[in-house]
Amino acid sequence: MLPPELATQLRLAFDDDRDAETFLLRLERYGPDLVESLQMVYGDRAAGLLDGLIEVMLHAFHNRPPDLRRLDEARLLRPDWLQTPDMVGYVAYTDRFAGTLQGVRGRLDYLKGLGVRYLHLMPLLKPREGENDGGYAVQDYRAVRPDLGSMDDLSALARDLHAEGMSLVLDLVLNHVAREHEWAQKARAGDPRYRAYFHVYPDRTQPDAYEATLPEVFPEFAPGNFTWDEALGGWVWTTFNTYQWDLNWANPEVFQEFVDIILYLANRGVDVFRLDAIAFLWKRLGTDCQNQPEVHWLTRALRAATRIVAPAVAFKAEAIVAPAQLIHYLGTRAHHGKVSDMAYHNSLMVQLWSSLASRDTTLFREALQAFSPKPTNTTWGMYVRCHDDIGWAISDEDAARAGLNGEAHRRFLSDFYSGVFPGTFARGLVFGFNAQTGDRRISGTAASLAGLEMALETGDEVGVSTAIARLRLLHAVILGFGGVPLLYMGDELALLNDYGFQNVPEHAADNRWVHRPQMDWALAAQAREDVNSPAGRMYAWLQKLIQARAATPHLHASVESRAVYSPDPRVLLLRRDHPLGSFVGVYNFSHEDVSFPTEVLREHLGDQAEDRLGGGRLTFARATLRLEPYRAMWLVQPA
Repeated sequence: MLPPELATQLRLAFDDDRDAETFLLRLERYGPDLVESLQMVYGDRAAGLLDGLIEVMLHAFHNRPPDLRRLDEARLLRPDWLQTPDMVGYVAYTDRFAGTLQGVRGRLDYLKGLGVRYLHLMPLLKPREGENDGGYAVQDYRAVRPDLGSMDDLSALARDLHAEGMSLVLDLVLNHVAREHEWAQKARAGDPRYRAYFHVYPDRTQPDAYEATLPEVFPEFAPGNFTWDEALGGWVWTTFNTYQWDLNWANPEVFQEFVDIILYLANRGVDVFRLDAIAFLWKRLGTDCQNQPEVHWLTRALRAATRIVAPAVAFKAEAIVAPAQLIHYLGTRAHHGKVSDMAYHNSLMVQLWSSLASRDTTLFREALQAFSPKPTNTTWGMYVRCHDDIGWAISDEDAARAGLNGEAHRRFLSDFYSGVFPGTFARGLVFGFNAQTGDRRISGTAASLAGLEMALETGDEVGVSTAIARLRLLHAVILGFGGVPLLYMGDELALLNDYGFQNVPEHAADNRWVHRPQMDWALAAQAREDVNSPAGRMYAWLQKLIQARAATPHLHASVESRAVYSPDPRVLLLRRDHPLGSFVGVYNFSHEDVSFPTEVLREHLGDQAEDRLGGGRLTFARATLRLEPYRAMWLVQPA
């Protein structure tokens, strides 16, 4: 309960008794999480910080638009709004998708026709000019990149999306700001308050001590983790690039600044914040400065503060970390279900491509079985590809249980998808080669990595069909896994690598732009008319998958997908136990016909099942079931 004197004091800040009651009830619900989290991070400084936070939250609450207040109430009544089977995401760069925010408003019918209910527009807050890490070097969190539009345009887009039953997702870079950000400029001008917003050291003593255990994120073009700045007269922490300055989250003022920013953007209509580089927030000597306990307390505190003002808003953790660490971003033990509402299942993406290359799902099964169950009020974000490179996040332990050598398998995958392994079908580029560790990440669109580019170049019609079958299989897995499947722009049309990035000076040094092509609207129109073209086949399949998914309650994200034993290593079995009955996803990751023993399916489903993808009812009277190359099935127990 709130102290009576605080409740009385806060009521004076309201003209409307109903508003006062709403704010106080939420403060009573989420305030303990906020206070405990702040105390765990800031100790005695938490009390002073709380006073400032309440002022920030009151200001944002009073300024929350009526339509968003209504959305708050609707989502409080439907807390699983991110978990329902009809929730499908689409990820795009604004300029490459439709030019501007106004242009995106004109393309909502396309998204609605595909079945999208969640639109993630890649970094669009005002970045520094020139190199800006694809928009992740933010200069101003309260302004839109000028060529894309304005904050008013963003609010108008959010309103249009909400009217169509869609949500707006935006990136929020928490770990760092651009060197040109107002805070950094004030620090460089000698303001001690803002100097304390960053990690600044007068000489190399402390940086060298940290470097002893710090990895390099971009060893090729941004080696080291510290940069000398003449104006500062010191070494500033720069994990990602020299122009991206890491923030000092041990300073309570940084926390308050971000609560203010989040609530400002929430009041502009943002529904979900993708918390970029969340794993890097807290620095601790003698560690790799990732996944520190304070990160989870800080995220929990940010979430609690946001829920008090804007409970319609959700957090998505961009934590591309080892599986054992990933679950903590959704919450374990004291944090259970109180950290982020959603996290990227990056291991799922890695295992998709691993199984496609090896035609063996044993490692896939072992990796999934090692995952701890997530809180039932949270959800995974699953994807075949994203804007980033593919890093082969395969643990040596998982590999060993699958009978593999982890290092050798990671090397095989890099060879396979960079196109140098004999017999490969993939066309990808090596990104971020680390000469010390041998680590090679991969860039490339899903279609080019799945073999479509090579097949089209050689005029191999069978190869074209096979590549489309691979893409269909991969998307069937992510849409049948539960959670929020995230479709990366152009994958619905099987867009190929765009090598034109090399001709754009600000992109040429970063080959990840090869899989960030311009949207081909002519091809999109053709795909809806010509269902026999590669684009048409892919688009029609995704529409079918999305419709089947929306009609399958077993895919609600509160239910966990479990990898179960398959007697044939080419076939992955994923089981979900829903109150309506069991769901089993059956996925053949090979280019061969598989005669699969039906007794295995009978153990999970009984004597018969409905196939939500192929249609009709199956009986398991015969000893085997034929699975064509790259076949996907969603089997449920009949009603």
